[in-house]
Amino acid sequence: MHLTNDQRLRRLGLMAIGGLLALPSYANTDVGGYPNKNITFVVPYAAGGSSDTRSRQIATKLSAAYGVPVIVENRPGAGGNIGTEYIAKAKGDGYVIGLGNFAPLAVNKALFRKLNYDPATDLVPIVMIEKGPLIMSVAQASPFKSAKDVIAAAKAKPNSLSFASGGIGGSHHLAGELLQDAAGIEMTHIAYKGGAPATNDLIAGTVNIMFEWIFAVMPYVSGNEPRLRPLAITSTQRSPLLKDVPTFEELGIKGMEISNWFGVVAPKGTPAPIIAKLNASINEILKQPEMVKAITSLGDEPVGGTPEQFGSFIKAETARWSKLVKSHDIKPE
Repeated sequence: MHLTNDQRLRRLGLMAIGGLLALPSYANTDVGGYPNKNITFVVPYAAGGSSDTRSRQIATKLSAAYGVPVIVENRPGAGGNIGTEYIAKAKGDGYVIGLGNFAPLAVNKALFRKLNYDPATDLVPIVMIEKGPLIMSVAQASPFKSAKDVIAAAKAKPNSLSFASGGIGGSHHLAGELLQDAAGIEMTHIAYKGGAPATNDLIAGTVNIMFEWIFAVMPYVSGNEPRLRPLAITSTQRSPLLKDVPTFEELGIKGMEISNWFGVVAPKGTPAPIIAKLNASINEILKQPEMVKAITSLGDEPVGGTPEQFGSFIKAETARWSKLVKSHDIKPE
C-alpha cells in the first residue's frame, strides 16, 4: 500500500507515542528542569552542507521550544569521526547532543583500523530525522541509456567502467560496491575529495557512473540542457521528483535499496527522561509543515519514531555495511 508523506508522519507519530508509553521510565520521570542552560548541537561536518542545514533548522526550533539557546558547533574531519567522537566523549547530561549519520555510526568502525569511540556503546540514539535514496547517473553524453546498458558493458569487459564517489566509505561509494555484488560485475572505484569534483569529472566523462543524493543531482538533470542522465534510484518506489527514473528492483536487480540517513544522538549516560524529552520534541518538529516541506523538497523522507527504533535501524545498517566493507577489503585513504 502506497502511503503519502502525511500518512507516514501520522503513522510514525503513533509509533513514537506507543513506544514512549511502553517505556514508563522515559515518559513519567521528572527531567529536573532540563534544559536550564545552553545546549550544544555538534555537527561532524563543515557548515553549509545538507546535514548542517537540517541541524540548524532542528536547533532553532528546539531553542524556541525550550527557551534556551541551542548552539550548532561544526567539528568536521576524518569522515565525520572527529565530531562524532566529541559527542561520544562529552558529559552525558543532555547539554551536548549532535548529528549522527550513516558513515560514523554504521560504517567507520569496520572501515578504520582504530576508532576512538564505539558507536554501539558510547552513543545513545535519540531520533532519526530523515533518510533519502541515491540516484545512479551518467553524463548526458554517455552512450549508456539505462542501468541495464551499464551492467551489460561491465559484464562484457570487467573493470573497464569506473564509478566516482566523494570519498571512501560514504553511501555513494558503498552503493557502487553493492551494485557490483548485486549485478555480478566488476568496476573501478575512483574516490574524490568531495562530491563536487567527482560530479565535474562525471559530467566531463572522465568517470562513467556515480551515485548521489537526489537534491545534488537535480540541478544537473533538469532544465533545457541537462548535463547528467539519471538511470536508476535506490529506493523501493520511484521518487515524485524523478518519476521517470526506475528503481533497481523494477530492473530486476535485487538488494539495491540504499538510503543516506541521519538523526540525533547523545553521549552514553544521558538520562532516559532527557532522551525521551528530546525525542518527543524533535518528533513534533518533524510534523511541522515547513519541516516536512524542507525535507521532501530534497527528495528525502521525514522519519521520526522512538529511540529504540533508531537504535535498531543503526544496528541493522552496521551489520549490513560492515559485512560489505570486510568482503570488499575496503580501506580508508
